[in-house]
Amino acid sequence: MNRSVVHIVGARPNFMKAAPVISAMAARGMDQQLIHTGQHYDPAMSDVFFRELGLPEPDRNLGIGSGSHAVQTAGIMLALEPVFAELTPSLVVVYGDVNSTTAASLVAAKMGIPIAHVEAGLRSFDDTMPEEINRKITDLLSELLFVTAPEGLENLRAVGAPESKIHFVGNPMIDTLLANLERFDPAGPRTSLDLDGAYAVATIHRPTNVDSRAAAQRTVKMLDGMARVIDVVLPLHPRGQRSLAEAGLRANERLRIIEPLGYLDFMSLVRGATVVVTDSGGIQEETTVLRIPCLTVRRNTERPITINHGTNRLIEPEDVAEAVASIVAGDWSAPSEPPPLWDGHAGERIADVIVRWLGEVAVTRSH
Repeated sequence: MNRSVVHIVGARPNFMKAAPVISAMAARGMDQQLIHTGQHYDPAMSDVFFRELGLPEPDRNLGIGSGSHAVQTAGIMLALEPVFAELTPSLVVVYGDVNSTTAASLVAAKMGIPIAHVEAGLRSFDDTMPEEINRKITDLLSELLFVTAPEGLENLRAVGAPESKIHFVGNPMIDTLLANLERFDPAGPRTSLDLDGAYAVATIHRPTNVDSRAAAQRTVKMLDGMARVIDVVLPLHPRGQRSLAEAGLRANERLRIIEPLGYLDFMSLVRGATVVVTDSGGIQEETTVLRIPCLTVRRNTERPITINHGTNRLIEPEDVAEAVASIVAGDWSAPSEPPPLWDGHAGERIADVIVRWLGEVAVTRSH
């Protein structure tokens, strides 16, 4: 029986989740292939992560690029089908909630190939978010559901997912963070950005914060307000650059606007920050482990564990400057322990489940 495993990555958040799983499976001698869909194709959003995280060069790079959700998802599906037909994997492993994740799951399911979803069970309960649709579809189609936080167990059970499919393994993104912790040196960004004192990091890219003129204006006003309290560094995602500029976003001596950073540079910047303001998902988790206060400019989050843990807070743009001032004044305390199983060994637990599952499937098929 073919026991090969195909990993699908396509966007920046996938790489940090996949790296420890691929490494752990390699240590167990598993036959595996890595396919990069090319959903993120800018070197700062893709290539640098492979170099820094020690990921093997992709066996295939589909080079899909950007486009609407329909165009991008369809392009990935069309490109993946002949690859899966050629490779005939025993299992397709997908990560997170990006379009590449859902596209690969749909193709695999139609071809009768089992799917493993790393980061299963997360829910924002907001179907206006494309990522929420991706999560629900992928979980529904998956044979192995790898859960990163306890609320994921509750969410999967609530929709009737069989217990046999659910595996609480911890967070592989945190594996990557802990494995590289000593490489995160805030002195580098402090020097290169001429930061002499406390600073905040902001990352804003979601449609609700940048797509409409009104939303972009709120975001620009928020950033200007922050910069009156503390120096702000804004690595600006390609998404939203134009709309924020049209809404009046301008760099100044207190607001430094920079290009997107690679993993090590960005996490070094974050590690030295007094506070992080974001609408990203993964950064909510990374700041939780780094014990840095995080303000999430959204009305909901699929990562409520970060709220319950006390490191993260949902907030409206108009309230950010005041909250930042409070944190700068010292009105915040870090929890002493990380969330359960965020211990640097999630990749190993995932690999063990996959190896065991493949063995059980092989036995079943031999009878």
